[in-house]
Amino acid sequence: MKLFYVALSLSWGAAVFSCTSSSTKELNPVANQDAYPKPPIAPKKPQTFTEHGYERVDDFFWLKDKKNPEVIQYLKAENAYADTVMAPTKPFQEKLYKEMRSRIKEDDQSVPVFINGCYYYSRTETGKQYAINCRKKGSLSAPEEVTLDGNELAEGHEAFILAGIQMSEDQNLLAFQSNTTGSYAEFTLKIKDLRTGQILPDEIDDISGFVWGTDNKTIYYLRYDEALRPYRLYRHTLGSKTKDVLLYEEKDALFTLGVGRSKSKEFIILSSGSYTTSEVQLLPTSQPEGKFEVFLPRQKDVMYGVDVHPQHFYLTYKDKQNLNQKIYELPRKDYTDRKNWKEIVPHDPKVKIEDTDVYENYLVIEVRNEGLLEMRIRELTTGTTKSIQFPEPVYSAFSMGLPDFKSTKIRYGYTSLNRPMSTFEYDMTTGATTKLKQKEVPGGFDAEAYEVKRLWATAPDGVKVPMAVVHKKGLELDGKNPVLMTGYGSYGYSSDAYFDSDVFSLVDRGFVYAIAQIRGGSDLGEQWYEDGKLQKKMNSFTDFIACAEYLIREKYTASDRFAIQGGSAGGLLMGAVVNLRPELFRVVIAEVPFVDVINTMLDTSLPLTTQEYEQWGNPTVKADYDYIRQYSPYDNLKAQAYPNILATGGLNDSQVGFHEPAKWVAKLRTLKTDQNLTLLKINMGSGHGGATGRFDYLKEVAFQYAFILDRIGWPLQ
Repeated sequence: MKLFYVALSLSWGAAVFSCTSSSTKELNPVANQDAYPKPPIAPKKPQTFTEHGYERVDDFFWLKDKKNPEVIQYLKAENAYADTVMAPTKPFQEKLYKEMRSRIKEDDQSVPVFINGCYYYSRTETGKQYAINCRKKGSLSAPEEVTLDGNELAEGHEAFILAGIQMSEDQNLLAFQSNTTGSYAEFTLKIKDLRTGQILPDEIDDISGFVWGTDNKTIYYLRYDEALRPYRLYRHTLGSKTKDVLLYEEKDALFTLGVGRSKSKEFIILSSGSYTTSEVQLLPTSQPEGKFEVFLPRQKDVMYGVDVHPQHFYLTYKDKQNLNQKIYELPRKDYTDRKNWKEIVPHDPKVKIEDTDVYENYLVIEVRNEGLLEMRIRELTTGTTKSIQFPEPVYSAFSMGLPDFKSTKIRYGYTSLNRPMSTFEYDMTTGATTKLKQKEVPGGFDAEAYEVKRLWATAPDGVKVPMAVVHKKGLELDGKNPVLMTGYGSYGYSSDAYFDSDVFSLVDRGFVYAIAQIRGGSDLGEQWYEDGKLQKKMNSFTDFIACAEYLIREKYTASDRFAIQGGSAGGLLMGAVVNLRPELFRVVIAEVPFVDVINTMLDTSLPLTTQEYEQWGNPTVKADYDYIRQYSPYDNLKAQAYPNILATGGLNDSQVGFHEPAKWVAKLRTLKTDQNLTLLKINMGSGHGGATGRFDYLKEVAFQYAFILDRIGWPLQ
């Protein structure tokens, strides 16, 4: 199949970027092409930076300027180049897309939830990208009322995110926040009157979160600062012509705000927290114009959360001696006196308390035990505890809760690598469990056709690192199987094993799919997180490498058939490990990768930077700077052979700027000594999560999977 050079399809391309034919021919192992065109070349515009006596020269710092037409032209050239190179795989991409879409039940419905006299649910329709939110009043046999149709809101827009829906207490007003940029920030709040179907004039831009009061007219919402840090809480009264009231401003740049309402409906809860310290303030909902009161003053390296009960407060508490948290029962009066605190769940160094949810008679406690999730139900008057446990070696389970404070039932979700998501209802009084729904995979899905394993690799310091693995039963471990291994390992987020129907487009073609549950996440408790951040961050990378070496040594695969994938901070992981051990891998997918760590962490005007000093360190401090400099992927690129690399980004990304993958790719091409492909794909109409429609995103997955199979040399069939 003939390829056309990018310079021929872009009239401005030859004037700005070099896109001429390569004199060195690289064979596509599948498409059997003779050669590829050369990629776009970003001009070098050196800028010199000096920190702590060290001089850095950044040739591609200019790519940061989104308003520069030359930057946009370069990104378009990269997209065109990627599409040109991947053109021979286009029929296979379409096959993958149809295959993955066929596993989606397009006409589906969630399990209804009863709230204040109405059953609420969402459903999807065949061919439509977004969910339709609905309700039925009084009975499930009542007529359906569409409360909000995401497809109507998204019409005419390339991207659409609906970030939250909340009903007023009387169920007449629906408040929602959304945007059409695809960014995970800067949402607009609107209110729909369900009695008339009209959108009210009370529209508020640039918010990050909100909650209703209980009087059907008061909304509390959060605003960002210039670095997209939620830092101010306002009160808005529907229909009011007066200026919204500023209730609180968080002045510490390390802290961000969150707002919610207690399940008991007694309080509006304002939380303020960094990654190591937190504080809670309460406002009685009966006093919407009252003043928030601090529950417990913030203390450095102490984090706490509060569940409200009419008789008690339940305090989840973490400090340096209790990393996995403990729970106290506090009286409603004189609760600040620690002599009145009753410890009801002690700290356990092997079991992390993940979350709590209080009901009238029960406290639901989610814990992580040896990396696996459990739910424990504590009866409040007797203190007796029941556990919901799960039999499989690797799985993911989580409480879905129910909004009714008096409920004696809870709902939870359960899934594993080969088990589609199921929704269960658990009776806290009897212990009986009822399956309410299992996600249907059209065409049939046989979970028993696959084998799920939990494997353990040994890190260089002797620590055992878990992996969740799935492959077809009967797969021979002869070193000839392709592998896709993913990882994250940051912020304490655990890489739980859940069902992803898209992955089976690889598994059914003979792939082994693995999740490396490396340090930096909380997979094995809070210490697991502590051992993979700040000046222990290198553990995340060496853990991932150890997992790869294990799979090769145990003949699950070989280096020439090894693909890895990670996004955001997981993209940092990708960049770091290919600098350290590029020979281990054949293909790398780096999605919205955080790879320009020094520059980003020095720029406090960027979103998230200041708050994340407690994750990565503050590079204005020499010790932190020196450590970050050891692993920052962009700063550690060097003249060596690299795997085939596909980097992605979003022009509207508020978390990881599009310039990070763009700079990384541009610099990588000037240094690498191999003839492997390096591609850059930027979504020009969306943000951190890429395409927002439930079908559109499959096209991006199909592109990535086609790249993996093509570069490994696996049949495109």
